[in-house]
Amino acid sequence: MVRDGEDGELMAAVDAYLRRIGAARPAVPDADALRTLHLQHLRTVPFENLSIHLGEEIVLTEQALLDKVVRDRRGGFCYELNGAFAFLLTALGYDAELLSGRVYGEDGRLGIPYDHAAVRVRTPGGPLLADVGFGRHSHHPLRLDTAEEQAEPGGVFRVVETAEGDLDVLRDGAPQYRLKLRPRALADFEAGCWWQTTSPKSHFTQSLVCSRLTDDGGRITLSGRTLVTTEPDGSRTEREIPEAEVLAAYRTHFGITLDRAPLRTG
Repeated sequence: MVRDGEDGELMAAVDAYLRRIGAARPAVPDADALRTLHLQHLRTVPFENLSIHLGEEIVLTEQALLDKVVRDRRGGFCYELNGAFAFLLTALGYDAELLSGRVYGEDGRLGIPYDHAAVRVRTPGGPLLADVGFGRHSHHPLRLDTAEEQAEPGGVFRVVETAEGDLDVLRDGAPQYRLKLRPRALADFEAGCWWQTTSPKSHFTQSLVCSRLTDDGGRITLSGRTLVTTEPDGSRTEREIPEAEVLAAYRTHFGITLDRAPLRTG
C-alpha cells in the first residue's frame, strides 16, 4: 500500500500513473491541469467490465486499483477508475474526494445506493466534478456550483440541485445520475460493487464492454464481439470480430493484453 509518508514510493507511483495516461506532472494542481489529466485518462484507460466475465476478483483498495490500472494497463468501471483517479489527484496536491451516486435507468428510476462513484475536486475557482468512469460522459470536469448549461464535446450538461439537497447530473436534458455530497471512502462502495458484479439484474453481468475516447473526440467500443467506431459527429460503423481475432482487438484498440477472451454475454 502506498502511504503519504513513503515519499519515494508515492512519487514512483504517481510518475508511473502519469506515464500510463501520457500526461506530464502538473506544475500546480489547478483546474487547467485537471482538465488535461481528465481528458488523457479517458483517452488511455478504457471503461471496461472484463474482470466480471473473466472470473477475476475486483478489489477496492488503493494498491489493487493501481496494480490493475497502472501496472497491468487495464481499465475498469466507475469504482476502479474514479477510485484510482482520486488517488492520483490527491497525490498531485488536489483536494479530491469520492462521492457516491445512483444511476438513472432507462425507465427513469434510480439504481441502488452506491451505484456509482465520482470525484469532487475543490479548486480556488469552485468545486468540479471529475468522472472518468461513466463510459460516454463529459470529456472535461464539470462545474458543481452552477445549474447553467455546460456545453462541451461530450454533450450539453447541467448539474441541478434536488429538493433533498443532492445533485442531478444531466446530459442533453436527460438525467444521468444523482450524487450525494457527503465524502466517501473506497470501502463504502464494496457492497455496490458486489451487487454490480454478481446480480443478474446488473447490466454489467448482462453485457460485455470495453470502450475509450479516441484522440479526435470519437469513441471506440468493443461490445461483446461487435466493434463500434463512433466519429466525433456521432456517425458510427460496426463490424463483428471473429473469435480468433478478439484478443488482438483488445490489444490493438485498448492496449489490453489478455491470455484468454472474456466470455461472450448477451
